[in-house]
Amino acid sequence: MVVLITLAIGVGMCWLVSRLANPKASLPVTAGWIEALSIERYRPMMRLLDAEDLEFLRSQPGFTPRMAARLRVQRCQIFRGYLRCLSGDFAKVCMAIKILLLQSRDDRPDLAAALLRQQVLFAGGMLAVQFRLFLYRWGFCGADVTGLVKIFDIMRLELQSMVPVTLGMEA
Repeated sequence: MVVLITLAIGVGMCWLVSRLANPKASLPVTAGWIEALSIERYRPMMRLLDAEDLEFLRSQPGFTPRMAARLRVQRCQIFRGYLRCLSGDFAKVCMAIKILLLQSRDDRPDLAAALLRQQVLFAGGMLAVQFRLFLYRWGFCGADVTGLVKIFDIMRLELQSMVPVTLGMEA
């Protein structure tokens, strides 16, 4: 049983890393796109699965367990939409950093290693959030995405710090 679980986690990690390494979406790397990236887009996601909402609704007359289940299903769908956007934005930021690294006159092995480390951390975090989201759907626990958003923010800030330097070299 333990072997099957380990194998499933390994396959999931490989799948997530490959998805993050090869985004299929177009790469709109412009100064405007980079400036528009913000973690504010994901603030609602951070409290979407908050248990306080369900506790409040349970205290209301006429609220049924079926209503709670339906609410959890709806919230999971919305949360998965946010996760897709976060994953896509993270993949685009990473791809932009890779492109800038390739086009740079200076080698940055430190940044390349940090990029790889952040991608692995993001993939692991995404796997953990997906598992906890599955548990939330059945009423067992919530899912915290603070770590994923933090990793995205680190890479977003790294990209923003690289762009002015890169644009200045092109001038």
